[in-house]
Amino acid sequence: MTAVLTGELATELATIAAMAELYCRVHHHPNGSALCQECQALLKYAETRLDRCPYGHNKPACRHCPIHCYKPDPKAAIQHIMRYSGPRMLLRHPLLALRHLRRERRPFPAQPPRNQSQRYLRSQTDDPAK
Repeated sequence: MTAVLTGELATELATIAAMAELYCRVHHHPNGSALCQECQALLKYAETRLDRCPYGHNKPACRHCPIHCYKPDPKAAIQHIMRYSGPRMLLRHPLLALRHLRRERRPFPAQPPRNQSQRYLRSQTDDPAK
C-alpha cells in the first residue's frame, strides 16, 4: 500500500482499497485482479486526503465530518464504490468492515486540533532543524 500513512489512517486506506478492489473487479476488470487506472487514481486521491486530514488519527468517518475535503467528482465516485462494496465487505473483509462501522459511531471534536494531520506530524519528525 503506502508507507506514508500509519495507524488508523493506514487501516482506513486499506478499507477503501478493499472496497475499490471489490467494485473494480465487478465493474471494470472482471477477469483481472489489479485495479484499473481510474480506481488507482481514486485510491491515490483518497490517500492524499487521508494524509492531509486535519483530524489526524482521530478522524471521524468522512460521512459525519464537518470538513468536506473531497472534490465533488471523487466524492461521488467514492460514495458509489462504498454503496456497492459496503454490504459485500462483511463477507469478504469482515474485520475491516467491523472496524469501519465502529469508527462511524465514535464521537469526535467539532473543531479539529491544530497541527494533527499526518502530513504535518511527518514533516516535524523529518526536519532535523526543528
